[in-house]
Amino acid sequence: MNDDTEVLKNKLAAAEKEAADWKNKYYMEYADLQNLRKSLEEDHREALRYRSEGFLENLFPALDGFYLALSVNPNSPEAKNYQQGFVYIYKQIQNALAQEGVSEILPQIGDRFDATSMNAVEAVDGDASNDGHVAAVCLKGYRLHDRLIRPANVKVYRKKEEPKKEEAKKA
Repeated sequence: MNDDTEVLKNKLAAAEKEAADWKNKYYMEYADLQNLRKSLEEDHREALRYRSEGFLENLFPALDGFYLALSVNPNSPEAKNYQQGFVYIYKQIQNALAQEGVSEILPQIGDRFDATSMNAVEAVDGDASNDGHVAAVCLKGYRLHDRLIRPANVKVYRKKEEPKKEEAKKA
C-alpha cells in the first residue's frame, strides 16, 4: 500500500503543478486580452476624434478661397452687400468647424516663426531686428484638436546680407 500512496502522491503533485501552470498561462492570456482590449478602445477613440481629417483636407481650398475673396475691399455698394453675405456664410462654416475641434493657425505679421505650426515658403530681406519673423501669411494653417492638419504657409524675414568686401590682392 505504501507504493500505491507514493504513486498517488506523485500523481497529485504532478496534477497540482500542471494546474498551477495552466492557471498561470490563463492569467497571462487574460492580461494580454485586457491589454489588447484597451489598445483597441484607444484606437477607436482616436479614430472617432480625428475622423474628419480627410474631409477637412478637401475643404481647405474652399476655405482658402473664402479667406482670399473676403480680404479684398469691394468698390460698389452691391459688391459690399454680397461680401457681407459671404462673410456671414464663412463665419457659419468657421463656427461649425470649431464645434468639431478645428482651430485656425493664423500668424500675425511680426510673429516669431514657429516651425511646429508654420511652413516657410519664401524668405524676404529684412533687417536684424525682424530676422526670423513672419513677413506675410500666404495660407492659414489648421489644427484638429491637438493634431496639426496643415501648417500655415508664411513668408519669413531674413537678415539682409552685407556684400563682402574683396580684399586687395597682394602683388
